[in-house]
Amino acid sequence: MSSEIGGKRREQKDFSKKVGLFKAIVIAINPSVEEYKELLGIELKDESKATEYLGTSSDGNSYLRVDAWLEEVNNKERFKVTFFLENKERENKDFTKKQYINNVGSSCWSDDPNNLPDWFATRDYRIANVGEEDLYNFMRVWLGNLDYRSAETTLELDWKKLMKGNVKDLKDQIDGEWSTPIVALATVIIKEKDGEVKEYQGVYSRGFLPAYSLKNFRVINYADENILSGLKKKKSSDLKPYERFVLNLTNSEYGCKDYYTLTDLKEYDPSQNLVASNNPISESSSEY
Repeated sequence: MSSEIGGKRREQKDFSKKVGLFKAIVIAINPSVEEYKELLGIELKDESKATEYLGTSSDGNSYLRVDAWLEEVNNKERFKVTFFLENKERENKDFTKKQYINNVGSSCWSDDPNNLPDWFATRDYRIANVGEEDLYNFMRVWLGNLDYRSAETTLELDWKKLMKGNVKDLKDQIDGEWSTPIVALATVIIKEKDGEVKEYQGVYSRGFLPAYSLKNFRVINYADENILSGLKKKKSSDLKPYERFVLNLTNSEYGCKDYYTLTDLKEYDPSQNLVASNNPISESSSEY
């Protein structure tokens, strides 16, 4: 009997973690079990957990988890960025200010609606709910073909529908006329779980940039303290979107607490992450 070796080559999947900035398109939002298989090529181990997007917060409010799946344009790697919307008005820590959001997704803090700036209050606005700022910031970049300066433009989602898990209005924008590629930041999340330090792939959810912005990070080293110091001296009105992104990201109190690099997307090297060795970082939410 002769030897026989052959068959179908086993598919190699890259589960290595990545860090850095990357250009991507949105390919799925809150996928169903079928969409996980068909759109993402993922066989879920726990279908109910992965696709249970509604829940109740620790203080009894309903919440919606919004999972947006991004596909990097060059190597087609997939990343998930998550937003949590809670049925609760957003206030600062000492309850002296509330956050407001207008009908093009811009947000603003104020102690009184009468004190809101004119550029904001000329449009219809309301008190924002927890998580809306980050989701709308993402949408404003993703739906970059909308002219947000036009009086005819609106960017509003039905809150009651969202709190019932209905994200059809978001799904309908995938590959739509307003959608554009975005720049996102891949991070590595460090947590302590069961007495061990665990590392997870993450995506920074509090800031996104138009695709053209990526070139600026290739010519300027924003990790340089001298450059950061120069940005901090600029007037807010003079900051470019990518400069504001850097300042928000590196803010010592409210910035990103996960490991990242402001370079093109690359494979994560744990030896360069000092935090991974002994000081795990837990998730935190910032309230202004």
